[in-house]
Amino acid sequence: MRAVIQRVSRASVRIEGEIKSSINGGLLIFLGIEDADTQEDIDWLSGKIVQLRIFNDEQGVMNVSLKDKGGELLLVSQFTLYAATKKGNRPSYIRASKPPIAIPLYEKMISRLEADLEKPIHTGTFGADMKVELLNDGPVTILIDSKDRE
Repeated sequence: MRAVIQRVSRASVRIEGEIKSSINGGLLIFLGIEDADTQEDIDWLSGKIVQLRIFNDEQGVMNVSLKDKGGELLLVSQFTLYAATKKGNRPSYIRASKPPIAIPLYEKMISRLEADLEKPIHTGTFGADMKVELLNDGPVTILIDSKDRE
């Protein structure tokens, strides 16, 4: 499982011109899922996201987590995070999970993030053509792959 984590002042997802979800202050997470992902990947990645200390404390040092801050989270599925670009100019997405595998894992990630944050999160719609707008705060952008945890 791969996550691109962006600290944002605001973010929103539009589908067919309508706002599906929006947040003010928190994290925008783009999530890529592969067939090898398991509940263990979900548990580890959710815990990492919720506890990642990337918000400023009173001294301006990144020392506060999303959970401690009480910020919002917007989760957007993005299969292109598994793009293979070594050969040619057209990326291959062979490693990205197809919907029958990816959707249940995406839904489990939503549930786990909500449990870890102890509040509902905001989401895009899996497989939809989404327009994502964000104001990156910092900028702070972090890439985490659950397969690189050891």
